Amino acid sequence: MYDYLIVGAGFAGSVLAERLATVGNKRVLIIDKRNHIGGNAYDYYNEDGILIHKYGPHIFHTNSEEVFNYLSRYTAWRNYQHKVLAHVDGQLLPIPINLNTINKYYGININSLQMESFLEERAEKVYPVKTSEDVVVSKVGRELYEKFFKGYTRKQWALDPSQLDASVTARVPTRTNKDDRYFTDTFQAMPLHGYTKMFEKMLSHSNIKIMLNTNYQEVINEIAYKKLIFTGPVDEYFDYRYGKLPYRSLRFKFETLDKETFQETGTINYPNDYAFTRITEFKHLTGQKHEKTTLVYEFPEAAGDPYYPVPRPENDQLYKKYAALASQLSNTYFVGRLATYKYYNMDQVVAQALTTFKKIMQTDIPKLTTDDERILESRG
Repeated sequence: MYDYLIVGAGFAGSVLAERLATVGNKRVLIIDKRNHIGGNAYDYYNEDGILIHKYGPHIFHTNSEEVFNYLSRYTAWRNYQHKVLAHVDGQLLPIPINLNTINKYYGININSLQMESFLEERAEKVYPVKTSEDVVVSKVGRELYEKFFKGYTRKQWALDPSQLDASVTARVPTRTNKDDRYFTDTFQAMPLHGYTKMFEKMLSHSNIKIMLNTNYQEVINEIAYKKLIFTGPVDEYFDYRYGKLPYRSLRFKFETLDKETFQETGTINYPNDYAFTRITEFKHLTGQKHEKTTLVYEFPEAAGDPYYPVPRPENDQLYKKYAALASQLSNTYFVGRLATYKYYNMDQVVAQALTTFKKIMQTDIPKLTTDDERILESRG
């Protein structure tokens, strides 16, 4: 008899498994249909000995000290500040748009104050801001929108930005200074020995058992458990009762070159050229020294593994129907990007899992004494 059956060994499932096993002293079985732990953050050494991310680049960043400190129990870190360039009109320009982007693209030399006026002159007054197109043209105007955002968004989502919720492009800021970093979070780092090593330590507790290459639907009736934590697609759990929730998928093309480096930054976006959206060179992310280098090209597709919930009002309404069903289940928790149909970053999934654990502590796990808490804390 397991206290908890967890479906999915990505961030959400692994964090909850570790907390329940370590702090709650619960017996946990974690199931995943893939042949590895770590979900989409899984990394491994390819045949040339280069550490790569199987499901595309995963760059860790967070403003949450709680999340960073929690993960630091299971990994040392390599400081890494991600930078991205966009290939536009034959130039490689910093993205998000900042002062350097404008000066280089237009061949001018303005300062931050002048940059504000420059953008204000080009911005279109949009009210209310509802779509991804509205977000961008209201900040930088039509020309920069079409050069940097429109084509990329169309490739990524197979929809025009005018058809997408504002949240998509709102994730990408516009800066009036020279800050070329893609993220500005307080904590920006990569697991020193990779994500998989971090997950291995996280799931090494004796109370945790792992079943890989396993479809939960085929075994769930054969396993004795008290409560379920589900991190897969919520519509799949309910047998698509109201229809499928739309997702965008990705196809990856990996290429290893017999040279030390290929490009000057970790990622280069291609908003207007080619079928792929971006090229990432892993050695920039990992800091690995190697005589060869491996790249990954990303091709957005409609079919395949679900990666990105499609943020449109009708999809949100469909999800709410499934969320209403989920709320009626007293012994089942739905956690993670797929289970809650949200476009979460890795740190947000960890935060959601830690919050869920605190709720479980209040209802499912008896109140610990001070001595109990001291003992468990000493175990990490």
